[in-house]
Parts: sequence; C-alpha cells; structure tokens
Amino acid sequence: MSKDLDCVSHVNHYDERDHEKNVVGGSVDLNRNTDAKIHNPLAGIPYEILARDVEDFATEYGMQEIAPLLRKGALVAQDPENFEQLDDLDATELEALRNETLHKWRQSRALYLTIILCSVGAAVQGWDQTGSNGANLSFPQAFGINRKSGIDPWMVGLVNAAPYYAAAIIGCWMSDPLNFHFGRRATIFMNGIFCLFSVIGSGFTQTWPQLLVTRVLMGIGMGCKAPTVPIYAAENCPASIRGALVMSWQMWTAFGIFLGFCANLAVYNTGAISWRLQLGSAFIPAVPLVLGIFFCPESPRWFMKKKRYQDAYKSLRMLRNTPLQAARDLYTIHVQLVQEEQIIGTRNYVTRFIELFTIPRVRRATVASFTVMIAQQMCGINIIAFYSSTVFVDAGADTLTALLASFGFGLVNFVFAFPAIWTIDTFGRRKLLLLTFPQMAWTLLAAGLCTLIPQSSKAHLGLVALFVFLFAAFYSPGEGPVPFTYSAEVFPLSHREVGMAWAVATCFFWSNVLSLTFPTLLDKFHAVGTFGFYAGLNVIALVMIFFLVPETKQGLSRN
Repeated sequence: MSKDLDCVSHVNHYDERDHEKNVVGGSVDLNRNTDAKIHNPLAGIPYEILARDVEDFATEYGMQEIAPLLRKGALVAQDPENFEQLDDLDATELEALRNETLHKWRQSRALYLTIILCSVGAAVQGWDQTGSNGANLSFPQAFGINRKSGIDPWMVGLVNAAPYYAAAIIGCWMSDPLNFHFGRRATIFMNGIFCLFSVIGSGFTQTWPQLLVTRVLMGIGMGCKAPTVPIYAAENCPASIRGALVMSWQMWTAFGIFLGFCANLAVYNTGAISWRLQLGSAFIPAVPLVLGIFFCPESPRWFMKKKRYQDAYKSLRMLRNTPLQAARDLYTIHVQLVQEEQIIGTRNYVTRFIELFTIPRVRRATVASFTVMIAQQMCGINIIAFYSSTVFVDAGADTLTALLASFGFGLVNFVFAFPAIWTIDTFGRRKLLLLTFPQMAWTLLAAGLCTLIPQSSKAHLGLVALFVFLFAAFYSPGEGPVPFTYSAEVFPLSHREVGMAWAVATCFFWSNVLSLTFPTLLDKFHAVGTFGFYAGLNVIALVMIFFLVPETKQGLSRN
C-alpha cells in the first residue's frame, strides 16, 4: 500500500517512547492538560508499529480471525480524511466510508431501532413532566388544598417539585453504579419499571402525601434514566451523526411533552377523576420502552470495559453497515479505553466525582455542562412546561382554553425541535445558544407585558399565547437539545458517567427549585412579574454561556 510504504520509511524516526505515551499512557494527561483538546491517539504511528499493536490486540482477545480487518480499520481510523489512499479497501468498504460523509443517514436497522427506543425513553420523560400540568387545575381541590392560603401554594409546589428533587439527590447518582454492574440496557429497563408503576400508582392516591411518594419514586426513575439514555445513544452512534442523534433526546422529550398535553386535553371533561387520568396516562410510553430495550444491541463500550470483546464486536456489527467499520470502531474504542484505564487507575466513583472539580480539563467540562444545564432552567421553559395551564388560567382563560393553549405550546415545542437535527452539527452548540437566548428573553418579556392588557379585550389571551409560542419556537432548536447533547460529549471517557450524572443532577435540582417556588411566585407577582423575572435570567444565562461554554462541534471528546 502506498500509504503503508510511506509510513515505514519513517519508522526509524519514530520514538517508541512517544508510542507508549500515545497508545498506552494516553495522549492526554488530564492533570496537566488545560486546553481541553483530545488528539487522535493513532495519528502518526508508523505502519509496522501499528500493525504489531493490532496483531497483539487480536491475539490477546481471541480475534485472530478478523486480524486483517482490524488492521485495515486501524489504518482508516489513523487518518480518516485520507482513506481513499489505502489500496486494500474493496468497493463496498470505500462506498460505506464515503457515505459517512456524503450520505451519513444511511445506517443499520439495529442503530435506528436503538435510537427509536432511546426516543421512547425521552418521550417517557416528557410525558411524566406534563401529566401534572393539567392535574394542577384539579388535584389541589381534590385534596383540600386552597391556592389562596399562605402555605398551600408551597404544598402544590412540593408535589410538582418532588420528582426533580428525587432525581437530583438520588436518581442521577444511582446511574453510574447501575450502569457499571448491569449495563446500559438493564439500567434503562429498571428505571422504565420505576416510571411505569409510579405513574399508575399516582392515579390511585387518596391523599397528597401519597401522591408525593409516588412522585418521588417516579423521580428516581427519571433521574437514573436521564443520564443513561444519552450516553447509550452516544456510545452506539457513529461520530458523523452523533450530535444529531443524541439531541433526539430533547426532541422526543418535547414530543412526550406534546403527548402529555394531548392526554390532558383528552380527559379534561371526565369529572372528578380527570387529574388521576392525566397523571396516570404517562404509563403509556413506558410500556414499549420496557418491552423493547433488550431487542437493541448493548453498548460496545460497556462490553469492552468488561473485557467482552467478542460481544462488543457483535454489537458493532449490528450497529454499523460493514465489518470494516465495526472493526475500525472496535480498535479505536479499545485504544481510548486503554487511555481511560491509565487515567482512572484504581480510582473509585467518589474520587472521580471529586476530580470533576480538581483536574483542569475535567473542571472546564464540569463548569460548561453546569452552565448549559442551569441555563435551561433559567430560561423559563419549564414554568411553561410544568404550569402553562395554571398560567393561562391566571391570565383569564377557562379550563378548556387553558388546556388548548398548553396543547399549542407543546406542538410548537416539538415541531421546532426538528431543525436542530441539522443545525446542531452545522452551526455548533455554542452558536445556537448565543443566537437563541436573546430571542427567548424578549418574547418571554412580551408575554408577561401582554397580561397587562385588560382581560375583556380579545387580544389579551391571544397575544399572551402568541409570545409564549414564539418563546417555545426559539427554545426548541437551541437550549432545548443542546444541554444533554453537550453534556454527553464534553467529558472525557474517564469521567463520562459521573460527569453526565453531575450535569443531569444540576438540571433536575434547579427544576426542583423552579417547581417549588413558581406557584408562590405567580401568586405574589402574577404573570407579568414572573415572566419579567425569567426574561432577566435569560440575559444572565446568555452572559454565562458566552464566557463559560466552549464549542464541542466535531470534537473528539464525543468519540
């Protein structure tokens, strides 16, 4: 091969110590790295040395039968931009590699099944969040809670906040040990069970403390599932479409929110049991998630961490279009995991959590993920997602009109998430946030100011709804998909699980604060003051993002 001969001519000039540093010791020393750049660990290795490493790898893990394929895959991974120069590739392999750029959506059925189930998991998350939106109009009366009394708005807030409190304090931090011992699929299955039976139980509660307990159990499932599903999707997707497919978490969360609003509207006129049906209907998407997740391939990375390389290759064969792509990714992941083991050593979960704040490279990722996650709460989207029906009733709408307006919000939120499939990898995560936050600030402020229009005017409710819909349209392609996508890719492999748990815990903790305080805030300052407050938080979030969030588009950290 022409490329091979060129590499061999430089063997004598290649320092074996550099090879040990790049392939065994890790190309990035997190304790000294401050620029957050991760380089291709195979770049620059001469052919003879690379071929020897691949042969050793195949022998060690009993994969001698595919050793030639692994060697070709390693050469492709070494210089992915110049694979056309390799002479050993056949026409099918060349076409598959070209399609990664030219037709990147031509993927295997198993990969799309995986993404569908991950999308269902996201829809569970969204529906769980909006079941309480419509129920807030009637469950307080069913349990004798009076919104006008001093303490009762806090009780309503506590019931709504309970899932996010449980997710932030318990659920998120269970994800790492459960993933470590049982794998991605089993963790998703177990938490799907939590989400299935807790919402059914909420429909049968007789007191508000009972409802609170079921909401806590649901939160544990939500919190553990939320960091797992994006990581599972990221680990199974090829790099060329990873950003778009991982962002489907938010898009299908938005779809779940929309379905939740549909359910709220469908059962609103069922009398005293309407709130029970609104809460309990969230079990519907949990059923296909629980039944279908084990039909998807397990994460190859998880198999390889357990030294089950044969199983990892089987997963990759299902997830990739050709054996060459599977072999390439198998060896690439192996090299990255060697680096990870050198970095982690014998450090446990607690130590890695502490290192989120002590190692410069990881600390920068921690700060960036914290910023995008807390910005999602500061922007005010969840005061609409959790309490839109209450907000519209406060603005003078009747129950049906409020639910219809909430339905419109859910539809806009979902439809405008679709552009992010293309824009998130084209424009980048940071640019999307910097473009959309100013728009969210002025639309939310305008919605608040429109509540000052006399309620007797036909323009009153219509303008409030219009600006809420515009706010959702700007949120959905920007701050909607970016936080989970960004957090799933910004951490190095060694700290990915604990980092994602940190990011999701941040999101849920501040969701808890928002849910807890909003009823009282709305009661004291009404919609104009509340919307104005969150419009100001949008401006603060914009400044934080500008200074604290670097771009990750096309970053190798996603690999």
